Amino acid sequence: MSDSEQPDVEALQQLEPLVRALGEELAVWRRRGQLAEARLKELEAAIASGRPPESARVAALEHRNADLRSRLDTATQRVRMLIEKTQFLRQQHVLEVER
Repeated sequence: MSDSEQPDVEALQQLEPLVRALGEELAVWRRRGQLAEARLKELEAAIASGRPPESARVAALEHRNADLRSRLDTATQRVRMLIEKTQFLRQQHVLEVER
């Protein structure tokens, strides 16, 4: 190798990690751009359909919330029934003790 080629090899060795890091950073920015474009399309579709813009996560959370409310209502009704039964049994017990 000649003396003039040596600095070129050193320069290439210095550039290689920089180019690799730049490629990785470019991939990150590309992914962020793709996510932003997908979100934009989602919002545009929501606006075009006349519904408020919601992400799939918000819709899933609202569905889960409705399910939990329903379960809570069912549990509340069961607790009320148990309270009524307990009160009835106490009344029956008091009547039997008084006899």
